[in-house]
Amino acid sequence: MKKLYEYICKGETFVIKVFLVFMVGLVFIAASTRYLGYPINWSVDMAVCLFAWCTFLGGDVAMRNNKLMSVDFLINKLSGKNKNFIEIINLFIILIFLAALVGFGVWLSYTTRFRAFQGIPGFSYTWVTLSVPVAGALMVITTILKIRDKLTRGVSKSIQDRHNGDVF
Repeated sequence: MKKLYEYICKGETFVIKVFLVFMVGLVFIAASTRYLGYPINWSVDMAVCLFAWCTFLGGDVAMRNNKLMSVDFLINKLSGKNKNFIEIINLFIILIFLAALVGFGVWLSYTTRFRAFQGIPGFSYTWVTLSVPVAGALMVITTILKIRDKLTRGVSKSIQDRHNGDVF
Protein backbone atom coordinates (compact mmCIF):
# COMPACT_ATOMS: atom_id res chain seq x y z
CA MET A 1 0.00 0.00 0.00
CA LYS A 2 2.89 2.32 0.79
CA LYS A 3 4.38 1.70 -2.66
CA LEU A 4 1.04 2.53 -4.30
CA TYR A 5 0.89 5.82 -2.41
CA GLU A 6 4.46 6.63 -3.50
CA TYR A 7 3.50 5.98 -7.14
CA ILE A 8 0.44 8.20 -6.75
CA CYS A 9 2.62 10.98 -5.28
CA LYS A 10 5.16 10.71 -8.10
CA GLY A 11 2.35 10.62 -10.67
CA GLU A 12 0.73 13.67 -9.11
CA THR A 13 3.99 15.62 -9.30
CA PHE A 14 4.51 14.50 -12.90
CA VAL A 15 0.98 15.59 -13.88
CA ILE A 16 1.54 19.00 -12.31
CA LYS A 17 4.79 19.46 -14.24
CA VAL A 18 3.20 18.39 -17.55
CA PHE A 19 0.15 20.59 -17.01
CA LEU A 20 2.36 23.55 -16.13
CA VAL A 21 4.38 23.14 -19.34
CA PHE A 22 1.20 22.82 -21.42
CA MET A 23 -0.32 25.82 -19.67
CA VAL A 24 2.68 28.03 -20.43
CA GLY A 25 2.79 26.69 -23.99
CA LEU A 26 -0.89 27.41 -24.57
CA VAL A 27 -0.59 30.97 -23.28
CA PHE A 28 2.51 31.55 -25.42
CA ILE A 29 0.82 30.16 -28.54
CA ALA A 30 -2.29 32.25 -27.84
CA ALA A 31 -0.20 35.41 -27.49
CA SER A 32 1.84 34.65 -30.60
CA THR A 33 -1.14 33.85 -32.81
CA ARG A 34 -3.04 36.88 -31.51
CA TYR A 35 -0.04 39.05 -32.45
CA LEU A 36 -0.06 37.54 -35.93
CA GLY A 37 -3.77 38.31 -36.27
CA TYR A 38 -5.08 34.76 -35.91
CA PRO A 39 -6.17 34.40 -32.28
CA ILE A 40 -6.88 30.98 -30.81
CA ASN A 41 -9.45 31.88 -28.17
CA TRP A 42 -9.85 28.44 -26.64
CA SER A 43 -6.16 28.14 -25.71
CA VAL A 44 -6.39 30.59 -22.82
CA ASP A 45 -9.52 28.83 -21.57
CA MET A 46 -7.72 25.48 -21.63
CA ALA A 47 -4.82 27.10 -19.76
CA VAL A 48 -7.31 28.19 -17.09
CA CYS A 49 -8.50 24.57 -16.78
CA LEU A 50 -4.91 23.35 -16.42
CA PHE A 51 -4.25 26.12 -13.89
CA ALA A 52 -7.12 24.87 -11.72
CA TRP A 53 -5.68 21.35 -11.75
CA CYS A 54 -2.14 22.59 -11.02
CA THR A 55 -3.38 24.74 -8.15
CA PHE A 56 -5.33 22.04 -6.33
CA LEU A 57 -2.88 19.20 -6.98
CA GLY A 58 -0.03 21.53 -6.01
CA GLY A 59 -1.81 22.15 -2.71
CA ASP A 60 -1.54 18.46 -1.92
CA VAL A 61 2.14 18.35 -2.84
CA ALA A 62 2.80 21.40 -0.66
CA MET A 63 0.85 19.86 2.21
CA ARG A 64 2.71 16.57 1.92
CA ASN A 65 6.07 18.36 2.01
CA ASN A 66 5.08 20.73 4.86
CA LYS A 67 5.42 23.76 2.60
CA LEU A 68 2.06 25.35 3.33
CA MET A 69 1.99 28.72 5.03
CA SER A 70 1.61 28.45 8.78
CA VAL A 71 1.62 30.75 11.76
CA ASP A 72 3.35 28.74 14.45
CA PHE A 73 5.13 31.27 16.63
CA LEU A 74 2.56 30.71 19.41
CA ILE A 75 2.56 26.93 19.00
CA ASN A 76 6.37 26.78 19.18
CA LYS A 77 6.24 28.27 22.69
CA LEU A 78 4.27 25.26 23.97
CA SER A 79 5.76 22.06 25.35
CA GLY A 80 6.15 19.12 23.00
CA LYS A 81 3.07 17.26 24.26
CA ASN A 82 0.81 20.34 24.05
CA LYS A 83 2.24 21.32 20.67
CA ASN A 84 1.54 17.84 19.32
CA PHE A 85 -2.03 17.96 20.71
CA ILE A 86 -2.76 21.34 19.07
CA GLU A 87 -1.33 20.13 15.76
CA ILE A 88 -3.51 17.01 15.86
CA ILE A 89 -6.63 19.11 16.59
CA ASN A 90 -5.68 21.38 13.68
CA LEU A 91 -5.26 18.38 11.36
CA PHE A 92 -8.70 17.07 12.37
CA ILE A 93 -10.24 20.47 11.54
CA ILE A 94 -8.47 20.37 8.17
CA LEU A 95 -9.75 16.82 7.63
CA ILE A 96 -13.35 17.89 8.26
CA PHE A 97 -12.97 20.80 5.85
CA LEU A 98 -11.43 18.57 3.18
CA ALA A 99 -14.19 15.99 3.56
CA ALA A 100 -16.75 18.74 2.97
CA LEU A 101 -14.69 19.99 0.02
CA VAL A 102 -14.71 16.53 -1.55
CA GLY A 103 -18.43 16.05 -0.95
CA PHE A 104 -19.48 19.43 -2.32
CA GLY A 105 -16.90 19.15 -5.11
CA VAL A 106 -18.43 15.88 -6.30
CA TRP A 107 -21.88 17.46 -6.16
CA LEU A 108 -20.66 20.50 -8.12
CA SER A 109 -18.99 18.28 -10.71
CA TYR A 110 -22.19 16.29 -11.13
CA THR A 111 -24.39 19.36 -11.50
CA THR A 112 -22.12 20.99 -14.09
CA ARG A 113 -21.81 17.92 -16.34
CA PHE A 114 -23.98 19.43 -19.09
CA ARG A 115 -22.48 22.92 -18.93
CA ALA A 116 -19.89 23.79 -21.58
CA PHE A 117 -16.66 25.27 -20.26
CA GLN A 118 -16.21 28.85 -21.51
CA GLY A 119 -18.51 28.05 -24.41
CA ILE A 120 -16.18 25.40 -25.85
CA PRO A 121 -18.51 22.83 -27.40
CA GLY A 122 -17.92 19.27 -26.24
CA PHE A 123 -15.77 20.27 -23.26
CA SER A 124 -17.73 19.98 -20.03
CA TYR A 125 -17.22 22.30 -17.08
CA THR A 126 -17.03 19.12 -15.00
CA TRP A 127 -13.43 18.61 -16.14
CA VAL A 128 -12.51 21.82 -14.34
CA THR A 129 -14.63 21.26 -11.24
CA LEU A 130 -13.31 17.69 -10.82
CA SER A 131 -9.98 19.20 -9.78
CA VAL A 132 -11.55 20.09 -6.43
CA PRO A 133 -12.75 16.65 -5.25
CA VAL A 134 -9.82 14.75 -6.77
CA ALA A 135 -7.18 16.94 -5.13
CA GLY A 136 -9.31 17.14 -1.98
CA ALA A 137 -9.36 13.33 -1.74
CA LEU A 138 -5.59 13.26 -2.13
CA MET A 139 -5.29 15.87 0.62
CA VAL A 140 -7.57 13.77 2.84
CA ILE A 141 -5.13 10.88 2.45
CA THR A 142 -2.20 13.18 3.20
CA THR A 143 -3.96 14.56 6.28
CA ILE A 144 -4.82 11.09 7.60
CA LEU A 145 -1.19 10.04 7.16
CA LYS A 146 -0.05 13.17 9.00
CA ILE A 147 -2.48 12.47 11.86
CA ARG A 148 -1.29 8.87 12.07
CA ASP A 149 2.32 10.04 12.09
CA LYS A 150 1.65 12.59 14.84
CA LEU A 151 -0.20 10.03 16.95
CA THR A 152 2.46 7.34 16.59
CA ARG A 153 5.30 9.81 17.06
CA GLY A 154 3.54 11.30 20.09
CA VAL A 155 3.09 7.87 21.68
CA SER A 156 6.66 6.81 20.95
CA LYS A 157 7.92 10.19 22.24
CA SER A 158 6.02 9.79 25.53
CA ILE A 159 7.34 6.22 25.93
CA GLN A 160 10.85 7.49 25.28
CA ASP A 161 10.35 10.29 27.84
CA ARG A 162 9.24 7.74 30.46
CA HIS A 163 12.40 5.72 29.83
CA ASN A 164 14.50 8.86 30.28
CA GLY A 165 12.67 9.72 33.50
CA ASP A 166 11.01 12.82 32.03
CA VAL A 167 7.39 13.24 33.02
CA PHE A 168 6.66 16.61 31.36
